[in-house]
Amino acid sequence: MTTEVDAGRFTVGVFQDIEWAVRGVEALKKQGLAVESLSILGKASPALAAFIERELGMPQSFDIHGIGAVVARGPLVAALQGSDQGLLKLGVSGTMRRVGFQTHDGRIFDALTARGGVLVAIHSEPRAADALAVLHSYGGGNAAIGAWTGRV
Repeated sequence: MTTEVDAGRFTVGVFQDIEWAVRGVEALKKQGLAVESLSILGKASPALAAFIERELGMPQSFDIHGIGAVVARGPLVAALQGSDQGLLKLGVSGTMRRVGFQTHDGRIFDALTARGGVLVAIHSEPRAADALAVLHSYGGGNAAIGAWTGRV
């Protein structure tokens, strides 16, 4: 027996560094996307922690499989973490299907973040196309809208 997974939809992109992520997040906010819909995740550093705190509030610290020590905040973290602690055990690549991406997309996001990229996600299905356009315009690598509905 299978059941549908309703994971909510996110638009995700990975910026090459904090400076690019700052410009991208500012552009998303200027487009009217709600700050509560934003998530930021990247390898732990004082600069990234300060950026997340300034934009979204106090970041959480994790050790994520495949990346190591990260700081993050936003609705994407809860969606990937789940009640099974999936984000910690399976990493970004193993949990992105929960939010509409296929496994290979998760591996790309995981690899880019592990190399020092800053993952930015927007949880706003009605504004997904707007968010995608901004991510592309401001350097959000491999930006995509999660649309895959898997079966478990």
